[in-house]
Amino acid sequence: MKRSSGVLLHISSLPGRYGIGTLGHEARRFADFCHQAGLGWWQVLPIGPTGYGNSPYQSDSVFAGNPNLIDLEELIEEGLLSQKECDKKDWGDNSKKGKSKVCFDKVSAAKQELLHQAFLRAREKTEYWKQVELFFQEQYDWLSDYALYLSLKEKMGQKPWMEWEEKIRFRDAKTLDSWKETLRQEMEYPVFVQYLFYSQWMKFKEYCNRKGVRLIGDIPIYVAPDSCDTWVNLKLFEYDEKGYPIRVAGCPPDYFSKTGQLWENPLYRWDVMEQDGYAWWIKRIGAMSKLFDLIRIDHFRGFDSYYAIPYGSETAATGRWEKGPGYDFFKTLKKKLSDIPIIAEDLGYLTPSVRKLLAKTGYPGMKVLEFAFDSREESDYLPHNYPHNCVVYTGTHDNNTLVGWLKEIPKEDLDMCINYLRLTKEEGYDKGIIKAAWASVGDTAIAQMQDFLGLNADARMNTPSTVGTNWKWRMLPGAATSELAGQIRSMTKLYGRLAKK
Repeated sequence: MKRSSGVLLHISSLPGRYGIGTLGHEARRFADFCHQAGLGWWQVLPIGPTGYGNSPYQSDSVFAGNPNLIDLEELIEEGLLSQKECDKKDWGDNSKKGKSKVCFDKVSAAKQELLHQAFLRAREKTEYWKQVELFFQEQYDWLSDYALYLSLKEKMGQKPWMEWEEKIRFRDAKTLDSWKETLRQEMEYPVFVQYLFYSQWMKFKEYCNRKGVRLIGDIPIYVAPDSCDTWVNLKLFEYDEKGYPIRVAGCPPDYFSKTGQLWENPLYRWDVMEQDGYAWWIKRIGAMSKLFDLIRIDHFRGFDSYYAIPYGSETAATGRWEKGPGYDFFKTLKKKLSDIPIIAEDLGYLTPSVRKLLAKTGYPGMKVLEFAFDSREESDYLPHNYPHNCVVYTGTHDNNTLVGWLKEIPKEDLDMCINYLRLTKEEGYDKGIIKAAWASVGDTAIAQMQDFLGLNADARMNTPSTVGTNWKWRMLPGAATSELAGQIRSMTKLYGRLAKK
């Protein structure tokens, strides 16, 4: 990667009219902001449908797009909805006291009603519907199963697929053919929704690229237990004969949690995947490479060794490490897809074998400044230890904002941070930390938008191992000002990170 810089901001965090950030006007306006600021990268979180706790890391499909990110104003312009219909819905956007949060329950309910109304109207437009049908044929390999999965789930009262009748649960061919015929009309709606998402996404990506802004996407290593992916590819996961997980994923006790993180995601049968050349993974990464210019693979160390926790455990403390596929996976990936640009999320405790794997792949790892300042010991996250081939972050979506972090760390660590980076109150400690990321030798430097804005802890995106308050933060309208863009551009130019079209 050439010397560059960027911003981390999820689509849902954009401002906008209807309760949540979307792929419409505000997304293009933020691309303009990035261009003005000289930022060459815009990193987002996973863009699939959100699952438990509204987490983008718990999706019901690794290929589908999140319906909540579809822009309604574009549908109004196309005559599929009216502004009056959209305006009268309760979006729950509590923009009070200078803060804005997503009310996921209200947004999802309103969006689903409106998208279904748009679907009924689109179905009557012959030429429009031909485009939907063409899209379905192009994406048939995954979309046919996904449309059936969602339609069956609706029919089964939203029960997880593990609780469906046996012939459906284990995908008896004659039974599925019968259901496809029965649910033929119902299956058209999720196809239409995905057509909207994909068509809007590709227009959004084209606009960003035209502005010299490239998109970084995020691929969670694991999939949700109740997902189309597990239902369709059961043999690839650690499930028992009844269709329940045997062991699940997580992390041992660490910086974020004293009892570890219990993610509940089913684990892969890597030996089975190896037999067909990791075909499911190749298909997955290949699909994402068309949506993004660069891909961050979450939990990279899981390819070297992964933490396996017996299903039903109350905490992650009962888990143990197992050997992953190692370099064989990435060798196959490079052979099948050539050189797909990838960032390896290599955070946490790294064993020598993980470091060896990262070096062998040649992928840049991650360095997070909020992890650097522990006055008790030396840290790989201190800038003097950085290689050129890395991506430097002020913090990730799992971290507090810089302002919030500076208030919560021990005084000894704060003193070390101030002395090491020569921070001053006049400039602002948080601004000095961003400058340190930009001044580092790391090829790419990225800051959360919350950090550029100097926001407090209540703008934090996610606190690991908690549910209920995460993923809700939204940027206020007008916050991404030309003045701020100019300040970022000056810093970006000073440290040789200006984007080039």
